[in-house]
Amino acid sequence: MIKKIAILANGGDVAGLNPVIRAIVKTAANKGIEAYGFIDGFKGLLENNYITLDPNSNVRGLINKGGCILGSSTNTIVFHYPVKQPDGTVEYKDLSDQCVRNFKEDGFDVLFTLGGDSTQKSARDLFIKGINCIGVPKTIDNDVRCTDFTFGYDTAVSVATDAIDRLHTTAETHHRIMVLEVMGRNAGWIALAAAVAGGADVCLIPEIPYDINKAALKIKNRMAIGKSFSVVVVAEGAKPINGEQSIVETSEGAWLKKLGGAGDRVAKELQDLTGLEARCTTLGYMQRGGCPTSYDRVLSTKYGVKAMELALDEKFGVLAVFKDGKLSDVPLEDVVGENKELGAVEGGTGNSGVKFISMDDELLLTARDVGIAFGD
Repeated sequence: MIKKIAILANGGDVAGLNPVIRAIVKTAANKGIEAYGFIDGFKGLLENNYITLDPNSNVRGLINKGGCILGSSTNTIVFHYPVKQPDGTVEYKDLSDQCVRNFKEDGFDVLFTLGGDSTQKSARDLFIKGINCIGVPKTIDNDVRCTDFTFGYDTAVSVATDAIDRLHTTAETHHRIMVLEVMGRNAGWIALAAAVAGGADVCLIPEIPYDINKAALKIKNRMAIGKSFSVVVVAEGAKPINGEQSIVETSEGAWLKKLGGAGDRVAKELQDLTGLEARCTTLGYMQRGGCPTSYDRVLSTKYGVKAMELALDEKFGVLAVFKDGKLSDVPLEDVVGENKELGAVEGGTGNSGVKFISMDDELLLTARDVGIAFGD
């Protein structure tokens, strides 16, 4: 019988984290189950740093609150954790056994992991090592395998769409190319949806390496019929054919490179090729913050309730998913893709659990049908 549960959020913040926590805690409370939260994701689990979650105190009023009351940590992988040595050097160690000991000594029955590809990979691995994990798919990128929608995605697309609407008026007024760079390291879901919703002319995404000359041709064709402006959406992970992603920083030992500059690169090249003045706006963390949309509030609440129901059914090692309009669950084994090695830190590749945009995806085909160019 489930008596004591714990929740953690890992990875970048998204709108909807607090509503998920609220839904889990309220559902647990109705069953007389105690709820706790680890502070700052897997880091909190490793350091055994947690707080009580009470629906009548610190969990009140969370339905519309952005961010996460538990905090979160990015790129924290307890199987590959940086430990500073006496001589100042950093050595990466597998500290997952300490997490398992903390969890069991605290008397927790279930761990809810709110996160994306990397988070659910760690959840799968910790489940193998003895922790009853239930995942909830969180990422603005909407790129977690096996689910149609992750919470936080709708809010990010709404923010990006609003930005396109505003840039559109400036582009038209000043006869410019306005480039909007959005998040999307390996999958271009935000860029694609925002481009369709905002009526963009060009959309460059990681799944389709682009020829900048073909993107420029779309703009030149618009100029030929009197449309002396264009709006271009670029995912941060977009790259030219036979080229590389734009990287601004690589930290020693880090398994993820810091991307940046894709939009600036595209703006400069399009200006040179078309003769139109081009400007780039990088939306950045604006996509993550603020209040969740009504859709994300509802979806997050559904996810939280579903996750707690899975716990009550003692169905562990699974991810709550939204598929074909219904909530269900899939094994975490299916979510991690081909990246089966215990403790592996590789992410964002064909071997990981990333859900990429397929070339026959309905939204992509819709975008092509309304004339959005992808540089291919």
